[in-house]
Amino acid sequence: MRQKAVFTTGEAAEVCNLSQQTIIRCFDSGQLGGFRVPGSRFRRIPRVELVKFMKDNGIPMDGMEKNTIRVLVVDDDPAIVELFVDVLQSDGRFEVATAQTGYDAGVLTQQFRPDIVVLDYMLPDINGNVVCRTIRNNPDLSSTRILVISGMVNPAEFEELKKAGADDFIKKPFNIESVIERIIKLVRSR
Repeated sequence: MRQKAVFTTGEAAEVCNLSQQTIIRCFDSGQLGGFRVPGSRFRRIPRVELVKFMKDNGIPMDGMEKNTIRVLVVDDDPAIVELFVDVLQSDGRFEVATAQTGYDAGVLTQQFRPDIVVLDYMLPDINGNVVCRTIRNNPDLSSTRILVISGMVNPAEFEELKKAGADDFIKKPFNIESVIERIIKLVRSR
């Protein structure tokens, strides 16, 4: 789970359960530390300053726990993609992006910065090994977990996937609740 490092005044207001105007007044009066975006009037509040402000003012820390797990689902089967999107988005603990090819997965991994990639092994353009190696070769994605899902992989192929950078494997057909538990466990084990 990625923790947000810097908050806008609107995000800080939501976390603190206060109005944005109250956050702005506290920022402008110096009660809430932060900085202005150079060349603009926008204010930004570093996480450490927001936590200090919340503790100093007895604001419950519940809002800081609303971290979501960013999941990139890569599968060329629209039914599986739809299942993941429906279940994960309705859960509330997840932010979801999808890709249907290895190429799209590469682009989205750079843009979306997922905490975990749920990856079908057999894609129309490349196999899962290539996607795993591409993710593992990017130092910015070193903490991204990779969960491979496939009905076609045998034990020897899974060993190759692990060497390429996969963290775990689930065989199709799968139980979606078990996959969600595995996603959470993998992300928390980072």
